[in-house]
Amino acid sequence: MSAGGIPAVVAVDIGGTKIAAALVDDAGRVRERARVATPSGAPAILGLVAQLIGGLRTRAARYGAEVNAIGVGAPGVIDAGTGAVRSATDIVPGWAGTPVRDQLAHHTGLPVAVANDVRVAALGAALDPAVAGCPEVLHVSVGTGVGGALLRHGRLVAGPHGSTGELAHLLVPATGVIPCGCGRYDHLEAVVSGPAIAATYARQRGADVAPLTEVAARAGAGDREAGEAIRAAAELLGRALAGLVAAVDVDAVTLGGGVVDGTAGFVDTVRDAFRGEALPPVRSLPLLVPQAGSDAPLLGAARLARELLAGTARPRNGRHG
Repeated sequence: MSAGGIPAVVAVDIGGTKIAAALVDDAGRVRERARVATPSGAPAILGLVAQLIGGLRTRAARYGAEVNAIGVGAPGVIDAGTGAVRSATDIVPGWAGTPVRDQLAHHTGLPVAVANDVRVAALGAALDPAVAGCPEVLHVSVGTGVGGALLRHGRLVAGPHGSTGELAHLLVPATGVIPCGCGRYDHLEAVVSGPAIAATYARQRGADVAPLTEVAARAGAGDREAGEAIRAAAELLGRALAGLVAAVDVDAVTLGGGVVDGTAGFVDTVRDAFRGEALPPVRSLPLLVPQAGSDAPLLGAARLARELLAGTARPRNGRHG
């Protein structure tokens, strides 16, 4: 970068319904933001992301900052070596096989680091002081889909196939009104994701599907069916996490995503169900909602970009990490 420029990175969070981007300085402060709806098709998505990055670089120059790397959280299983999408569900149609890193590097001329969007959110959540001291952390995100990540001493554990944290596909003792992104109806995502909760409420009422925000508002106003749809999903998630934590044995669980951030009472119900189901050794495990909230994916993507510049952005392999 040029002499005298304030170092900064651009963080990008690609989701099924929206793309968020931010200019983040070296102190981890978000200086500028941009947000747009996710278009259809991989070329349109990457083209729009490149436009957002260009706009943020222009805005950065106005106060003497210069972008020197890009960090991206993207849906799907991401190849740690190439930054390409190894596999993906239909939450973003046609996304599998997309060379995200190479395409964005070509568009921008900057180094690009790419990881799964929930894994990136976990990096942002780990910046919370309450989380930073925990050696082993399981991050769980519930939003348009369901995802997770495993952190060991602040570093992502990718696993030998890059799929560590793919919680959406856990089998559950329930059948969803809508399918998981992979097509199965008996997976966690089919029952506890935001669209699943909204679809469950619509079936109970015999009405058209309303956005989850409306379902949550109705629950807050005393709508019994809305409250039941949210409660049932939260209880199932808590029970599933109790079994999962018994298997992986971590120091803490962090919770994030649109359902967690925007649905009153959801986390309390998850905690109660977890305590009722968990084995005694892990029953008192903290289930935390990090302070970063909805900014966790952007702060994590910024961290990913800075680690790339420092040469340390390599997730730990499950066999050797």
